[in-house]
Amino acid sequence: MNTSSSRRVVVAVATALAIALVAVVLTVQQSLPTASALASPPDSVAVAGTATAADGMIADGVHVSMLDDVPAVTGLDDALRAALQRAARVAASDGVELRLNSGWRSPAYQRQLLREAVAKYGSAEEAARWVATADTSEHVLGDAADIGPRRGAEWLGRHGADFGLCRVYANEAWHFELREDAATDGCPRMYADATERRR
Repeated sequence: MNTSSSRRVVVAVATALAIALVAVVLTVQQSLPTASALASPPDSVAVAGTATAADGMIADGVHVSMLDDVPAVTGLDDALRAALQRAARVAASDGVELRLNSGWRSPAYQRQLLREAVAKYGSAEEAARWVATADTSEHVLGDAADIGPRRGAEWLGRHGADFGLCRVYANEAWHFELREDAATDGCPRMYADATERRR
């Protein structure tokens, strides 16, 4: 093979590789929920994994009560926070602790959680069953609370309607939202997961 033929082969191989790389990049981009949902935001969480308490993050091992003066609590809707506080007092009289594992979240923190869920579950579709986008998350609006420990979430699952607090997702025994008429009408039917809610 002469030099001219060798160059043509190298150019052809390089061109084919470049086209394949572009196709892979486009396929990956199309599988993500939206570019805005996964882009690094200009607000408080600039890099994945850097959320702070100011973003509503509650660090592992930190116990937060419904009365604590932290953004995850104070960012909640007033009526939701009041219902959680009433429920926590009654639960305590039953010997059960209710802790806030996650409450209000900044949009940036929600985007971080979505990126982490895509990495954990291997696809945007599976991640969407567990973590909403910043545009659709009730946590970002201050309208949702994740309750722990397990015994506390179970107690609230049994008694929450008395306070207007309802489980919303069948796959998330810890996630509660305010449904003020639940005390008289009961909690509405749960969604199977977060994707069913957004259909």
